[in-house]
Amino acid sequence: MNLPHLPALRRGVPYRSLDTNEVLNHRTGQAMAVVSQVNAGILRKDLARVGQAREALRKFSTAELIAISAKAGELFLEGTLPLGDGGHMQSADDYVRTLSATSGLPFVMVRRNMTKIHYALTHIGTVLNGLTRGLPLDVIDRGYGEQSGAAVSYYPTTNALGLIMPSNSPAVNSLWLPAIALKTPVVIKPGREEPWTPYRLIQAFIAAGAPAEAFGFYPTDHEGSGEVMKLCGRALIFGDANTVEQYRNNPKFSVHGPGFSKVLIGEDEVDRWPEYIDLIAQSIADNGGRSCVNASAVVVPRHGAAIADALAQRLGPVTPLPPEDENAKLSGFANPKMAEFIDAAIEDGLQTPGAEDVTARYRGGARKVEFEGGTYLRPTVVRCDSFAHPLSNREFLCPYASVVEVPQSEMLSKIGPSLVVSAITKDPVFTAHLLDSPLIERLNLGPVSTMKISWDQPHEGNMFEFLYRRRSIERAW
Repeated sequence: MNLPHLPALRRGVPYRSLDTNEVLNHRTGQAMAVVSQVNAGILRKDLARVGQAREALRKFSTAELIAISAKAGELFLEGTLPLGDGGHMQSADDYVRTLSATSGLPFVMVRRNMTKIHYALTHIGTVLNGLTRGLPLDVIDRGYGEQSGAAVSYYPTTNALGLIMPSNSPAVNSLWLPAIALKTPVVIKPGREEPWTPYRLIQAFIAAGAPAEAFGFYPTDHEGSGEVMKLCGRALIFGDANTVEQYRNNPKFSVHGPGFSKVLIGEDEVDRWPEYIDLIAQSIADNGGRSCVNASAVVVPRHGAAIADALAQRLGPVTPLPPEDENAKLSGFANPKMAEFIDAAIEDGLQTPGAEDVTARYRGGARKVEFEGGTYLRPTVVRCDSFAHPLSNREFLCPYASVVEVPQSEMLSKIGPSLVVSAITKDPVFTAHLLDSPLIERLNLGPVSTMKISWDQPHEGNMFEFLYRRRSIERAW
C-alpha cells in the first residue's frame, strides 16, 4: 500500500527523515500515513534563522494577510490540497474520513470542527478588531500610528510562535490562526495522532498565497518539543494540569490545560432548572466532551439530586455509533490506555464517600466499552456532596460532569479557576460578584452554553497582546 508520507516542513520546504512514525487507525490499527520525525538538532538549526520567515510575512500588509486567511479558510473547508510529498491529494471528505479514523472523532464532529476553523479564518479581520480593540491595521504594518487620537506604537515580542499541539480536537488550531495576519511565523509540533489539521491548514495558507517560509511543521519527540518552547520567543502549550503548571507564570508561554468550565445557577433561577437542563447537557457532552470549554461541573444552591438525575437520563443511555452516523455523540480513543486511565480514575474517586455515578442508573452497562474495534467512554454524571470530594472539580477527555450543591454566597470561593462560567442568574448583586471574580476567564450571563465562542473576544488569553507589546512613542518628524 502506497501510504502518504507527511514530511517535516522546514520553513515551508519538505524534509524527508529516516526516522518516521506511523499514524494508525484507532479501530483497526492499520497505518494511515508515515510521518517524518525530526530531532532537536534540526530544530535548533532552523530556529536560529527563523527571522527570515518573519521577513517573508512583513512583505505583505495586514489587509493582504487577512484576505489570504479568508481564502485559506475556503480551501481548508472545501478544497483538494496536497497531502505529503508523494503526489497524494486530500479532498475535504478525505480529510474527514482520515481524521476520524485516527482520532476517534465521528464525521459529524470533524465537520463541526472544520466549520469553526473556517469561520475563524474567514473572519480574521473581525477577530483582530476584537483582539486589538479597534487598532487601525496600518499601525501593525508601520509599527506606529494613531488610535482614538493618541499616538501608539507596537513592536513584536517574538520572531516566531511555537505551538505544541494536542490530538484531542482539531478546532484548537483556530487559536493560532491570527498569528499569520499578525505577521508572525508558526513553528508547529503536531499531536502524534493528529498531524492532519495543522498540515492541511498550512497547505491551505500556501495555496491561498501565504509565503511557505512562514510555516514550520516539526513532528518531534519530547526533547524537540523542549527546543520549540525554549527557542521561540512565544509559545502555546497544551496539556494536562501537571504539564502546563510549570509554565503558567512565565509570560513567554500561553498555557492551555484543563478548563474546569462550569454552569452556575443562581438562587433566583434554580427553581426553573428543568428549562435549562438541555442546555446544560449540551455544555457537558458537545464535541464528545473533549473541549476545555465543556462544562465539567454544575453548581447549584439546591435541587442537585434532581438535576443530576435529569442529566443522567439524557446522557446515560448514549452509546457509541459508527463514525459516519450523523447521530454519533461519542469519540473513540486513539490511545485506549487513556480510556483505561480515565475509567480507573473515576472508579477510584467513587470509592470516597459522598459521590454517586448517577448515570449508572441509566447506562445499562460499563462506562468503558468496545465498539467496532474502538474504545469509548460513555457519559458520566457524578452527584457530589461537596467541593471537598475529589471528583467534584475534575475534568476528563469525555462527557463528564459533577453536580454539587453550594450556597450562592459561597460559590465563587469554592469553584476555583474556571475557563468558562455560564451563570444562569438575573440577580444584580450576584452578577456584580461574578464580574469582579478573577477566577473566571470567560463569563456567560444567562442561559448560554459554555461551548459558545465569540471569535472577536479572547478565548484564553489575547493573541495580539501575546505577540505584540505597546511602547511609548514621540515623533518630531
